[in-house]
Amino acid sequence: MSLTHSFGLLTHPDQEWEAIRNESETTTRLYLGHILLLALIPAAAGFYGTTQVGWQIGDGQITRLSSGSALQLSVLFYAAMLAGIFVLGKFIDFFAATYDAVERTPRGVALAAYTATPVFLIGVIAIYPNIWVNMLAGLIAISYAVYLLYEGLPILMKIPEERGFMFASAVLTVGLVMFVALMAISVVIWSMGVGPVYVS
Repeated sequence: MSLTHSFGLLTHPDQEWEAIRNESETTTRLYLGHILLLALIPAAAGFYGTTQVGWQIGDGQITRLSSGSALQLSVLFYAAMLAGIFVLGKFIDFFAATYDAVERTPRGVALAAYTATPVFLIGVIAIYPNIWVNMLAGLIAISYAVYLLYEGLPILMKIPEERGFMFASAVLTVGLVMFVALMAISVVIWSMGVGPVYVS
């Protein structure tokens, strides 16, 4: 059912959030049926794009990553996505009581995972690593993910829309902080010798 929900969120999000709420998936089942598979899309596409297609800046030569380097970075990126969904989900569960959520079943990981669905799916564009194409596609995917967050949180947590707006805003803020922290961690990891290795 997880993948069915993924595509349902793209066509009729309100009804799909209701169906997700009524289903009550465990975190393990959610990871096995949804997150592990969809998070693989951007990681695998990025590996292929950076090793086989490459990118260029202006009229410069095409730049690619070595297979070993790209594999390392893809695995780290994949692990970061899996961990990020889990941490954000636990934050949502932890603060649910603060916003008077009626729903006491932990649903934070489900909310985080399904909200990230557009970002996972659009990750296929990394096969063609053009900075402008990827930025535009990423912007569209993130915008829709934010829409899903604001739309789905009140439904999934059974809270009034005005409280849902505040709660979703807090979740979005935490997500942005996590993104900045991930960038900082990336710099530290690169300084330890796990950075990209370029080939002609």
